[in-house]
Amino acid sequence: MATRSRDDREAKRRIRQMEAKRALRQEQGKRRKRDNTIAVGAGAAAVVLAVVLQLTVFSSNPTEAEFAAAEAGLSSPSASPSASNSADIPSPDTAAGKTFTGELALNSGVVGIELNGTAAPQAAAVFKSLSDASYYNGKFCHRLTTSETFGLLQCGASSEDGADDPNYRWGPLENAPADNKYPAGTIAVARTGNDANGNGHQFFIVYKDTTIPADTAGGYTVVGKVTSGLDVVTKIAAAGLKAGENPGDGAPVAPVTIDSFSLK
Repeated sequence: MATRSRDDREAKRRIRQMEAKRALRQEQGKRRKRDNTIAVGAGAAAVVLAVVLQLTVFSSNPTEAEFAAAEAGLSSPSASPSASNSADIPSPDTAAGKTFTGELALNSGVVGIELNGTAAPQAAAVFKSLSDASYYNGKFCHRLTTSETFGLLQCGASSEDGADDPNYRWGPLENAPADNKYPAGTIAVARTGNDANGNGHQFFIVYKDTTIPADTAGGYTVVGKVTSGLDVVTKIAAAGLKAGENPGDGAPVAPVTIDSFSLK
């Protein structure tokens, strides 16, 4: 009887371990979906070390929690490089030399925006086309970073876990900063790691001066800037992240959705 009791306890322990591992795999899968549109990608271990040693992400020696957040953001898997733009990507000629102004209406307030078709004609053409089609209505701003010098809100996901259409991909990179610095108010295009043709529907708004290390493909396309309402984003950031998220990087504590995205 004693032997059977020990066997039962051992079986139960193994079941608990299996359940814990399964839950961990599911959570890691969700995080990969959310993170893989703005990440440095393969070879991240060396990049993370450089980030810590050179202090390119943090202005002072990072805490253990900040290091973990940086590693999570820099080690996401990348997709296979895209050979060319998807068939339904508009021509950059439709935006070249033009300036588009409009509003990004979130459930928490309105952000005024301006897109630069001279500096980033392909990106401006894509976002003008998507806004005209009301694509962004009801989409999510699923990712928020709150580290000391890494502050952005990533938007345009089709679900709260950051999912996007893998068949909608385009490039090239345009107007990426050579110094990896993205000033507060920058609007840039999220993409898969290490893929210059890995842009999709998603974009991010920088709410405080931010440094994002380039990956093997380069930096991120800067398509425009915030002209008013940046405080809407800073208030979202000030509210913090959902419980259980990685320190400094995760989902906003209150869901952020897009009511409309208009450009003219």
